[in-house]
Amino acid sequence: MKDPINFSEATEILYQGEDYSQLLKPEAAPIYVTTAFNMGDLDDVQKTYDQKGYTYIRTRNPNRRSLGDLISFLEKGKRTLICSSGMAAITTTYFALLNPGDHFLVNENIYGETFDAINIFLKKMHVDVDYVDFSDLTAVKKAIKDNTRIVYTEVASNPTDRLADIAALADIAHEKHALMMVDNTFTTPIAIKPLSLGADIVINSLTKFINGHSDALLGSITVKDDNLFDTIHSIRMLTGTSGSPFATWLVYRGIHTLDLRVRKQMKNAALLANTLAKHPKILHVNHPALDNFPQKELADKLFKDKYTMTGMLSFEMPNDHSKINAFMNRLHIAHYAPTLGGIRTTLSHPLHSSHYHVPKDELKKMGISYGLMRISTGIEDADDLIADFTQALSVFDD
Repeated sequence: MKDPINFSEATEILYQGEDYSQLLKPEAAPIYVTTAFNMGDLDDVQKTYDQKGYTYIRTRNPNRRSLGDLISFLEKGKRTLICSSGMAAITTTYFALLNPGDHFLVNENIYGETFDAINIFLKKMHVDVDYVDFSDLTAVKKAIKDNTRIVYTEVASNPTDRLADIAALADIAHEKHALMMVDNTFTTPIAIKPLSLGADIVINSLTKFINGHSDALLGSITVKDDNLFDTIHSIRMLTGTSGSPFATWLVYRGIHTLDLRVRKQMKNAALLANTLAKHPKILHVNHPALDNFPQKELADKLFKDKYTMTGMLSFEMPNDHSKINAFMNRLHIAHYAPTLGGIRTTLSHPLHSSHYHVPKDELKKMGISYGLMRISTGIEDADDLIADFTQALSVFDD
C-alpha cells in the first residue's frame, strides 16, 4: 500500500481519470492505441514477458490478438500474425523462413508486386527462384528440389483467376519437406480454407475483402504450427511490420459482415462474368464459374458451388486505347481504383498498376494483355451492374 502524496496540478493532469479496475464488457471492441503497457516491479515485468503478455505495441497488442484469433478461426489455423499490409505479410514470411541457398518454387501466375518482391528481395538474399505453371503438376514435380523451402501460390491468380490445386501441390511440397504457402486474398476463407487442404501458411491482404470498406491497410499470416508462428513473429517484430491498432480495429469491425458481403460479391461476379462472356465484343472472360473455364473440373473440386468462388473477374476487350477509355467513361457504377474487395465495384488495368513492371514475356505467360481489365464486384444489385457494363460496352459498336 502506497502512502498518499499531494502532487501538483501539472502532475495530476497526467494521471487523474485513470481507473481501469472495473471489468467492462463493451458492445463494440475498444481501440488500444497505447504504445506501451504499464507493469509493476521487476518480478511483474519478468512475469509479463514469461507469459508473453502486453508490453510494447510493436510486440503485442490486444486489437491484433482479437483479429488474429478471429482469422485463425475462419482459416482453421492455430495462430495468426497481423501485419501492416498484405505485402508486409508476404515479405515478412520470406525474410523469416528463407536463407541463402534455399530454393523457392513459385507459381508463374501471381500478383505483379509479389513478382517484384521475389525478384528484388529473394535474389538479393541469394535464394534460388523458379517460376512454374502450377496448373501443370508434372512440371511442379520436376521443378521441386531437395533444398526447396517454400512452394508458393495464390488460390486464384491476380488478375486472371487461374486456379491452383492446393491439396495436390501441398502433397508435392511435403514430399520434399517444403512448406506450402498460399495467398487466399482473391477467394477468402468464406470460399476456401487452404490449411484444411494441406497448406502450412495462408496469407490474406486484409485490406481487401476481409475489411471490405477500402479504409484500412493490413495483412495476415495464419499457420498451424507454434514454432512457425514464433519464428515469423520474431522477424515481424524486428522488421517493424506489425499492424497498427487503428487499422486492426477497422478490419475487426469490417470482418463481422464478411459472410454477408462476400457471398453477394462472389455471386455478383459469377453473374456479371456470365453476361460478359456472351457479349460479342468481349474477347475473353476469366472467372471459374463459367462453363468454358479451362479449369472447370478443378473449380468444382475446390469450391462449394459457382456462386461461392471469388468476387474477382477479368475480361479482355479489343486492344483499342480510345475505345477502352470511352468504355470507362461511360460506366456509372463501376469506377477505377487500384484496389479490390470493397463494397463498391471497381475496375483496374493491370498494365497500369499491379503488373506495370512485369516483363512482356512474363505477361504473355500470365495471359495479361493491354485490353485486359480486372473487376472487383461490390454488393450492388447484380442487374444494375450488368446493365451498367452492357451499356458502357456499346462504345465498341461504333
